[in-house]
Amino acid sequence: MMKFKFMIIALGASLSFGICQAQNNPETIKEDFKPSVTNQPGQEFPQVNSQGYARFRIKAPKADSIRVSLGLGGQGGTRLNKTADGFFTGTTAGAMDEGFHYYHLTIDGGVFNDPGAMNYFGSSRWESGIEIPAKDEDFYANKNVAHGNVQQILFPSKSTSSSRRAYVYTPPGYGKDKQRFPVLYLQHGWGEDETAWTNQGRANHIMDNLIAEGKIKPFIIVMTYGMTNETKWGHMKDFKIDGFQTLLTEELVPYVDNNFSTIKTSNGRAMAGLSMGGMETHTITLNKPELFGAYALLSGGTFNPAELKDKPKPRLIFISCGSKERPEGVKNAVAALKEAGYNAVSYVSDNTGHEFQTWRRSLRELAPLLFK
Repeated sequence: MMKFKFMIIALGASLSFGICQAQNNPETIKEDFKPSVTNQPGQEFPQVNSQGYARFRIKAPKADSIRVSLGLGGQGGTRLNKTADGFFTGTTAGAMDEGFHYYHLTIDGGVFNDPGAMNYFGSSRWESGIEIPAKDEDFYANKNVAHGNVQQILFPSKSTSSSRRAYVYTPPGYGKDKQRFPVLYLQHGWGEDETAWTNQGRANHIMDNLIAEGKIKPFIIVMTYGMTNETKWGHMKDFKIDGFQTLLTEELVPYVDNNFSTIKTSNGRAMAGLSMGGMETHTITLNKPELFGAYALLSGGTFNPAELKDKPKPRLIFISCGSKERPEGVKNAVAALKEAGYNAVSYVSDNTGHEFQTWRRSLRELAPLLFK
């Protein structure tokens, strides 16, 4: 089991940008700002430039102060300056990491979302989202290729006395013949839900593009809510895996196998998760190794040979993180697994932290390895 200290550091879904003030030297910032692709239709702000700076403009003529808080927990942020026309404007004090980030506004002490940006479920609430253009964004772009389908399903759960929701990605061509597909059960991070991997992670576009390029064997992805007992930030010790393990392994997996064209063996199943979802993956695959043939932890801890001993041997163990996290831990863990005879692969995302660009890249690297 991963150390609790690491679990607390790893939980969540975004890079904290830090405390900063909008006191930039204009000569150092390129004035090629464009609306973020995650803006509400027709909204000009927030904007991002080619260097990774973000600029905000909020109309609030009766407000006294506005601060933009970026990252998990909204620590620090960018203070906006009020102008005579009632608008608050400001630019981040430094460039942000490439990819997706959550943020919100603190207006005179109250927390609000930016009316110019679309909202995404993160930090246990709907947060504003901003996308910083990435040099490698082509792999998750919405291209003119054959697209799979993302559908919502409701499955019965006796253990929770409720109808539970999951999202299922089926690849292009699914259902046209009697072909059966392997399945990846893919979990979100703390404070997120089953919409995260497609809305924030672009998982369906990543899959579509890899399939179109002939780089992977098509497979189904199932994403469901990973919390069966609600846990507040800072109290992860109170989270119990038993309820979610029952829901996933005894209710969701059978439902998917009965309602989709799946390969109903461990070789046809894999489990992966980011951050808290990695913790869930780690525990469930150790408890139920007969169900899954491949395991992947994305910024979600590591495996070691001792805990895998005397259990069915997985075909693949994939462990990843960002270069700003703890890459040496990932590399050392994979080296130990290889030494013990496991097919283990490590991946470190360059110049990213605990954020979706790390996990998008991780899925891109993982997908071709899963079901060869």
